Amino acid sequence: VQLQASGGGLVQAGGSLRLSCAASGRSFANEGWFRHAPGREREFVSVISRGGYRMFYADSVKGRFTVSRDDAKNTMYLQMNNLKPEDTAVYYCAAGPPTAWTSPDKYAYWGQGTLVTVSS
Repeated sequence: VQLQASGGGLVQAGGSLRLSCAASGRSFANEGWFRHAPGREREFVSVISRGGYRMFYADSVKGRFTVSRDDAKNTMYLQMNNLKPEDTAVYYCAAGPPTAWTSPDKYAYWGQGTLVTVSS
């Protein structure tokens, strides 16, 4: 099983990016996004259940980020709008069972990360 994250890049504050996470081999009950900025701990960003029936966001991104998934393509997306410099981080996608939600410890598989840099 492999997760491949893509879509990161350099964007100005107020801009948008869309991240993708493609899973090979199978689909998962829950898929999430986390981020890790230099000097900070890894941070939960969002999570979505299979079929998109349940979603949850960190307060810091609520109203600006939208998570979605296409189970037919085994791909999850993170649409990031109104980006801020504090959103700068390496973004990781993760996949796991129904118990995987905001805690990274519950996720069984992780992608390699994609760098998002937001300039002021």
